[in-house]
Amino acid sequence: MAKKKTSLFECQHCGEQATKWLGKCPNCGSWDSFIELNADQQEVLKQTSKVVNTSSKAQSITQIKQDNVQRFTSNNDEFDLVLGGGIVPGSLTLIGGSPGVGKSTLLLKVAGSIAKSGKKVLYVSGEESAGQIKLRANRLDANHDDVYLLSEIKLEEIQDELLRDNYEVVIIDSIQTIYSSNLTSAPGSVSQVREITFELMRKA
Repeated sequence: MAKKKTSLFECQHCGEQATKWLGKCPNCGSWDSFIELNADQQEVLKQTSKVVNTSSKAQSITQIKQDNVQRFTSNNDEFDLVLGGGIVPGSLTLIGGSPGVGKSTLLLKVAGSIAKSGKKVLYVSGEESAGQIKLRANRLDANHDDVYLLSEIKLEEIQDELLRDNYEVVIIDSIQTIYSSNLTSAPGSVSQVREITFELMRKA
């Protein structure tokens, strides 16, 4: 006898999950925010939970060997200071802030500075065209042959570009505009941000 399929519903505002559809989310109070996750989406959740919920045993901090981390500079002293002394290879860093405070300007300036030190940088924009970014780069003195622009919001297309070339730094502006075709929910929803972040962490 075939095993009965288990349905899983998720609130697109806060990520609350339930085994049946609910009109109102018991966690955040949003109405009509639950959607059913398909089999692929449920598999992503399982894989994510495996990464997060690995069983381990606590040990004394004095017994733990220190990682030998070789940071590299962004050539921006204040930015390096915030990151603890520079950028850690293989790390994923989220830059947050209110709209209009200058996140995109800061990251484009950093992209140009990193490229000047000999590293290949991919700047992915889901909000602006390459022409708009070029105008800002002119103003910021961030033009460099090793800064590559990609105007794209589909995760799978971004992943294909990452496979095409050996980029050392990838900047995505912004995570809330990117979507995966494996999910039916809208860009910026909890499911989309979770899967995209998980995939980017795995790539890093």
